[in-house]
Amino acid sequence: MTAELGRQAGPPEPVIVTSELTKRFGSVIALEQLTMTVDPGITGLVGANGAGKSTLIKILLGLLPPTSGSVAVLGCGVATHAERVRSLTGYMPEHDCLPPDVTATDFVTHMGRMSGIGPTAAKERAAESLRHVGLYEERYRQIGTYSTGMKQRVKLAQALVGDPMLLLLDEPTNGLDPAGRSAMLDLIARIGADFGISVVVASHLLGEIEQICDHLIAIDGGRLLRAATISSFTQASQVLAIEVDEGVELLAAELTRRGLDPVRHERELLVLIASEATFDEVRDAVADLELPLNRMEQRRHRVEELFRDPAPAADTMTGASDGH
Repeated sequence: MTAELGRQAGPPEPVIVTSELTKRFGSVIALEQLTMTVDPGITGLVGANGAGKSTLIKILLGLLPPTSGSVAVLGCGVATHAERVRSLTGYMPEHDCLPPDVTATDFVTHMGRMSGIGPTAAKERAAESLRHVGLYEERYRQIGTYSTGMKQRVKLAQALVGDPMLLLLDEPTNGLDPAGRSAMLDLIARIGADFGISVVVASHLLGEIEQICDHLIAIDGGRLLRAATISSFTQASQVLAIEVDEGVELLAAELTRRGLDPVRHERELLVLIASEATFDEVRDAVADLELPLNRMEQRRHRVEELFRDPAPAADTMTGASDGH
């Protein structure tokens, strides 16, 4: 694996492009008219279970044919160059699929051979991949003796062994405790940083995606909900959030009297920031009422809001500034 792998001179080409991609299973629509572009880097593919993430990954690998539409991976049309796509792509499946009575080094070596690498090179790359995921000292143990976290690392190692330009990781933190999830996310981030490999991470855990991804693609019910950079999802809005320990209704009334039209949202009062004077008005209102101010800050968008039924405050105050 080389640091230059996946890096190109000039403007980067998209690693995935889909156009009106649709997949039906009988009367069930798994993907519907999905048009998107995935740029190099680490991209989060987020959505609830059943949103179509795993179906999309299998179509990207040429393992499932689409009902209609087109898809290209690393510049190759999947419909006509599926084998080429798979030779350039590493895949970490969601479910446990490892043989329990085989050592990690034998299994990862075998997967290297399956990708077309010669016997000696496959052994060398297997050792390198297992070292990278932290299993080098345990590589001769049978996989059946591994913990869940170690098994997930074996799946990541076999995805890396073919020296891919793109990794497709389907729920890579499944079944892991908080420490295991954090370690897996660190590994994924290092893969992108150290080797320049583009990564697509499918997950329903939005907080994890925010930690490591450059871009995010959100799908819901097989449809594209939004695609943008993480920073644009979480940028500051023109909304000021105020939280007091007591006297919320009194403060709301006072802010209304001052023409700020606050909206109650969970434990917060939200007001639109018309100018710098808004901060002064809120501060003066809290001081005049002698209320204990817990927090006052410019609100930031949360990725989780994409998948919630918008509360009046979120709908009224964030829609104009979150890129919709």
